[in-house]
Amino acid sequence: MFMDYFYSILAGIIQGLTEFLPVSSSGHLVLFHDFLGFDLPDNVAFDVVLHLGTLVALVLFFFKDILKYLKAFIQSLYQWNLKNNKDQLLAWYLLLGTIPAAVMGYFFESEIETGLRNSLFVAVSLIVVGLLLWFADSFFAKTKQIQEMTLTNSLIIGFAQTLALIPGVSRSGITIIAGLSQRLKRTDAARFSFLLSIPIVFAAGIKKTIDLANDAAFASSDYLILLAGFLSSAIIGYLCIKYFLQFLQEHTLKVFVFYRIALGTIILLIILFSK
Repeated sequence: MFMDYFYSILAGIIQGLTEFLPVSSSGHLVLFHDFLGFDLPDNVAFDVVLHLGTLVALVLFFFKDILKYLKAFIQSLYQWNLKNNKDQLLAWYLLLGTIPAAVMGYFFESEIETGLRNSLFVAVSLIVVGLLLWFADSFFAKTKQIQEMTLTNSLIIGFAQTLALIPGVSRSGITIIAGLSQRLKRTDAARFSFLLSIPIVFAAGIKKTIDLANDAAFASSDYLILLAGFLSSAIIGYLCIKYFLQFLQEHTLKVFVFYRIALGTIILLIILFSK
């Protein structure tokens, strides 16, 4: 039982660190399950509870922004002023940018979860998206702030978020890549990425939590294990957001490119030599 709590806290730390860095939290959790052999009756539900922990971190960190854009959205319903009100405009961009991933998740989430959650696919995704991250970070101009975004910018980033359902891709990674491709500054691309992820992570987490609560096979002691992972992911996630945004003000993303390619290569070698 002690090791179950230890693994749950460790998984929460991994989730908190990797959810907001462009290295794929879902990919790391797949590796965590595959190589350490930590299993609950529903590993996917466990992973989503960890995502709820990082959702709490997001909400706490961006609480003022969430209130500002929510207020602006409600205001736009009775006092439409998108041309002159940047907050209203960005609120609608966030809403419209969420739709592609919501539709994709609704229709294809289960197929992707069951068909692609393996170490080999994670390794390939880590390397491929790592190369895309290197290209976007190196060759696109970074001149635009989040307030200068257009509808096209938000939709492109929103469609990119649909790829985050694939383990190893990374929600923050693929949306930051899309943001950089639209000439956003690194910090602004990351901020829009984080804000855009809130509705999707919230909806997915609520759905899986309800499913988990209705699972009669899930013992009451398992909820305490989940709680341990939830708390560790929330705390580490909050700290990760804070220091990652500070990091991007003065540094490139190349360290994450190297990490993704190195980790993907190591996994491929382990798989190859274990046969």
